[in-house]
Amino acid sequence: MSQKKLKLADIAALAGVSKSTVSFVLNGHAEKHRINQETVEKVQRIARQHNYKPSVYARALKSKKTYTMGLVIPDLANMGFANIAKALEKLLRENGYQLLIASSNDEQELEKQVVQGLLERQVDMLLVASAMPSEEFYYSIKKSTPVIFFDRTFHNSQFINVKTDAYSATKQLVARMIQGVDECVYIGGQRLLSPSQERLEGYQAGLEQVGVTFNEAMVFNRDYQPQSGYDSMAEAMARLGRPPQALFAASYSLLEGVLRYLTEHQLLNDTIRLGTFDNYAILDCLPVKIDSIEQDSESIAMTLCQIALDLFNDPSRPAETFNIAAKIHFRRDQ
Repeated sequence: MSQKKLKLADIAALAGVSKSTVSFVLNGHAEKHRINQETVEKVQRIARQHNYKPSVYARALKSKKTYTMGLVIPDLANMGFANIAKALEKLLRENGYQLLIASSNDEQELEKQVVQGLLERQVDMLLVASAMPSEEFYYSIKKSTPVIFFDRTFHNSQFINVKTDAYSATKQLVARMIQGVDECVYIGGQRLLSPSQERLEGYQAGLEQVGVTFNEAMVFNRDYQPQSGYDSMAEAMARLGRPPQALFAASYSLLEGVLRYLTEHQLLNDTIRLGTFDNYAILDCLPVKIDSIEQDSESIAMTLCQIALDLFNDPSRPAETFNIAAKIHFRRDQ
């Protein structure tokens, strides 16, 4: 038979004090209300003995907050988003908030559905890596629920945005990777997304830095699925009639497809110089050396958490974009 869950009134009756006294003690306001130490210890002891936990719903009704935040990401299996979600969940939990996570599968209509579902659960804020081409869908939402964009950001935004400085990192990696060669294939995802644009611009800047002419025919864009990496690699081979001298994949998922193609066709060796956005520990274990860019998931999560908490205190905070530096892993010797 399950034990009845105690309420404040029950603890008050057992301790022989008022409900308000119990509330002050359990909420850390005993000293402010000059409650004597003996009473404080008695109330706390009874609460511990009965494993009392304050009602989340009562807290929400009193504060008009649910102490939940909604996180919308394109792909739950993507390690970059998974790492950000993991770090963010811990930080928010430590600050008294529960994180509710939903995936859009990189589909705009599904994103609208999962956002609506989170709003129906009355989340206090939305943190979104959007699949949308613009932020217009969120204009009406921000009137009642604050929204912060991350990873997928927008120019001239009316919202706070947090992103990795993909341009600088990609430029640096590509410039170093292609020294001594005169071509580099680029395999990217959806071209309208801000990360795609920044990585492509960084690639172009890297070519320019070492004097390699940009060639649109060397750029292949689909989406960020591994199969797109495979198909783009096949298309690049058909176009060139041979393996490229160098290749940059705009995500690890695309690199997966590239590596599968190269393996199947017995081409996986150090002849092709390879680089990728995103970093996984497995890259340190491969027989081929692949340079990579690692997003700072911890810093992104910390920035999102701090801005979210600040935004509650100052809802009028102006729109701003935060750039988080990335780390580059150079594995290939010059």
